[in-house]
Amino acid sequence: MFNNLQITNILAIVVVAITVILLIYFAVKTLITANLFQQGINLYQQKDYPGAEVAFRKVININSTNDVVRLFLGDVLKAQDKMAEATELYQEVIQRSPKNPEAYLRLANILMQQNQQKEATVNLKTSQELFQKQRQPEKAKKIAQLLDKINAKVI
Repeated sequence: MFNNLQITNILAIVVVAITVILLIYFAVKTLITANLFQQGINLYQQKDYPGAEVAFRKVININSTNDVVRLFLGDVLKAQDKMAEATELYQEVIQRSPKNPEAYLRLANILMQQNQQKEATVNLKTSQELFQKQRQPEKAKKIAQLLDKINAKVI
């Protein structure tokens, strides 16, 4: 009986210790990711695009599922005239998260700069619909106004 009690206590201690170690690991990982993300934002705001790119890439290496960071990295690449890489990132976000209106909007922006009006319009319409579905009518309205301007130029 006494041996069973000791084994049970040892197992409980091991389970608690492993849980605490995992919690510490994930807390440290989250803290590092948050600090790198904030560093990337700060560098982006200071127009240090190469520095921001490095910070955002580090965040993606730690947390590869964060689409917001991918959008910011795309913005940084676009600011450095790395349009092909930015386009690829926005398309990746669209594939990973097809209900993300910001990815369609950013991709449309690049497409317009490259005089690909038809493709840009398709992405703008998708973005508008998604903003509307996500109850962001102000953003949807701004995109509608932009689409009206584009259509007026085409006609």
